[in-house]
Amino acid sequence: MAFVQLAEGELNYQLDGPADAPVLVLSNSLGTDLHMWDAQIAAFTEHFRVLRFDTRGHGKSLVTPGPYSIEQLGHDVLALLDALHIERAHFCGLSMGGLIGQWLGINAGQRLNKLVVCNTAAKIGDPSVWNPRIETVLRDGAAAMVALRDASIARWFTADFSEANPEAAKKITDMLAATSPEGYAANCAAVRDADFREQLSSIKVPLLVIAGTEDAVTPPSGGHFIQAHVQGAEYAEFHAAHLSNVQAGAAFSDRVLAFLSAD
Repeated sequence: MAFVQLAEGELNYQLDGPADAPVLVLSNSLGTDLHMWDAQIAAFTEHFRVLRFDTRGHGKSLVTPGPYSIEQLGHDVLALLDALHIERAHFCGLSMGGLIGQWLGINAGQRLNKLVVCNTAAKIGDPSVWNPRIETVLRDGAAAMVALRDASIARWFTADFSEANPEAAKKITDMLAATSPEGYAANCAAVRDADFREQLSSIKVPLLVIAGTEDAVTPPSGGHFIQAHVQGAEYAEFHAAHLSNVQAGAAFSDRVLAFLSAD
């Protein structure tokens, strides 16, 4: 485990792969940590120096008072790159990580080579979804996180996947129960307040959008919207619910690698 010192605390990160390879940054979803990408590491490290991190409020990273914003989380990524002396990198983010990726594409495209956003949208949900969740988590603490874990299986994975792969599903959903309630609520606010629908056209870096056919949280329509508003963007869809990188596994990894490796 390694940490970068930010002004307010430490950001946990992990580097894998050849030291001289191009850097690929992976950004986790709301309620998970950097280990949500474990299924991709063997394939990705054949080609890239893979940089994973726990988003502020998650895993072993700093938990500061909320609410957070996607801009704030995007600046954390830039601070991480600066601290590690990485001028440019590929970036792949899922759900909330996909929102961070959109912010970077809009505001810091000069730091990106290529961008992949997965199971995300330019706007995810509305206050009627997020505010009751924030209130419940701040009120009930760890008990609320356990309840969210138990409810998340159906959102994050299709029934056939979770029944066939109970250990894999449990490994991911247990991350949610272990997340700081304060950090989770602060990140919920960041997702609630993000809206990039009017700014997507300013993304000029090569972009791949990935969606899950059975994703009720961020349906394929949100991915199609992003693709339609970013010139030259590519689109891919897998039989998966919200965590397509886990459910689609090798097929997800292969599609991302094909995109990143293309001239």
